[in-house]
Amino acid sequence: MAAAHVDPETTTRTVFGHRVRVSHRPGVQSDQVPLVLLNGIGARLELLTPFVDQLDARIPVIRFDVPGVGGSAPPKTLYRFSGMATLVRRLVRQIGYERADVLGISWGGGLAQQLAWQHPRFCRRLVLCATATGSLMIPAGPEVLSKMVTPHRYRDPGYAAQIAPQIYGGAMRDRPELAARILGAEPGVGSRWGYASQLLAGAGWTSLPLLPFIRQRTLLLAGDDDPIIPLMNARLMGTLLPRSETHVYPDGHLGLVTSAAELGPLVSEFLLRP
Repeated sequence: MAAAHVDPETTTRTVFGHRVRVSHRPGVQSDQVPLVLLNGIGARLELLTPFVDQLDARIPVIRFDVPGVGGSAPPKTLYRFSGMATLVRRLVRQIGYERADVLGISWGGGLAQQLAWQHPRFCRRLVLCATATGSLMIPAGPEVLSKMVTPHRYRDPGYAAQIAPQIYGGAMRDRPELAARILGAEPGVGSRWGYASQLLAGAGWTSLPLLPFIRQRTLLLAGDDDPIIPLMNARLMGTLLPRSETHVYPDGHLGLVTSAAELGPLVSEFLLRP
């Protein structure tokens, strides 16, 4: 019988002057490396709860709201991926861990790549989901990108359901109401300044020259119907990351949530593998 999960604790911590809302679920195995989740643009930590619920109970999980999102205070100044990577490392060490596995989805996948390259001794293993190489990537179509420039989909459940099939694909094509529940119904969405700060953090950034130097074992997760991040991006990254494996799942951009029952155990097996 699988061990029961330990309930997560949500607190607010100060890291480099930023007030950051953090969720920490201890693992039932005290010596297990924690998994840090880096969310997509504009999304608060609760978005990935269905995925966290499917992870093996032995794995500690750390989630947080990026400054300006959800329950975290707005950033005082503009930041870049490099600065946010150092903030993540400091946050994890405040909680009591010296190393971590890192999973990044979408925007968070870019941050995860930066963190793995910048702090290689801190990052043990890497999971990259529905993400790409930044400014030099195979892009989404303009009709998709135009709907990503504001956080309106997080504020209006009706609008989220309306655009979900076009921008998220996968399960959202037949069940757009999922977007209203997962995205538009979220309380406490952050400010437009916080959203703009995330956009600017990755402006002009690319991981293409970094990927051959990322030596961590890496699991690439990609949906076969992802309008935001076309599948060929994962294929490209897989050729450049020297210790990577790729899993293509039959879903869209938010497959980590809508296909959590499949992907949670898959990620757990990768992280617990000797």
